[in-house]
Amino acid sequence: MKAAPADQIRLLDVQGLDTRLQQLAHKRRSLPEHAEIESLTKDHTQLRDLLVAAQTEESDCAREQTKAEQDVDQVRQRAARDQQRLDSGAVTSPKDLENLQREIASLAKRQGDLEDVVLEVMERRESAQERVAELTERVGAVQGKIDDATARRDAAVEELDGEAGSVTKEREVVSGSVPDDLLKLYDKLREQQGGVGAAKLYQRSCQGCRQELAITELSEIRAAAPDTVVRCENCRRILVRTADSGL
Repeated sequence: MKAAPADQIRLLDVQGLDTRLQQLAHKRRSLPEHAEIESLTKDHTQLRDLLVAAQTEESDCAREQTKAEQDVDQVRQRAARDQQRLDSGAVTSPKDLENLQREIASLAKRQGDLEDVVLEVMERRESAQERVAELTERVGAVQGKIDDATARRDAAVEELDGEAGSVTKEREVVSGSVPDDLLKLYDKLREQQGGVGAAKLYQRSCQGCRQELAITELSEIRAAAPDTVVRCENCRRILVRTADSGL
């Protein structure tokens, strides 16, 4: 393949811009905020699960408390009716009086037991409410950190994308001045060789694979016409000759 030396030099400019685009893409993928957000999101999810569990426990305790208080109220009302019957003098039979007094005593004990249940449930509910409040605060704090990290990431991405857009436009301009066949070969090699399709021959070494060229290869390149597109025998990238090639 033939290409004017100036066109080959411009190919190095294209390579430089492509390398910069690769660096920007890598930097975009590797922003520390990505890992930070991922870690915080995991923490947030775990805390949300704990919060839901605590809220469920508090809700269960609330229903249990309501039921226990209703039971106490029913026993209290029944005891009040029995006491009213006893106080009214309507019950005159000694046996009935004894049974009524025994029932009133039994209801008093039952009421005391149920009130103990209410207190125990209230304590558990209060503990669950404290847990809900604590977890709600922690969830909010982590969400704040996520929002902050997301804002920082978005700002960094916007800056990198802006630079990438400028480099892409510059690449379009520079590559537009490179012959189509040379650019096609370069793009093919760049895809095959990890993003580097053309490299400078610098002090007898290929800057693509960092290998010093053999004497025979250097002789062939030295003998080649200036417009001949030469390739590195080791990595097969396009070798661009400059004043620093050491030929």
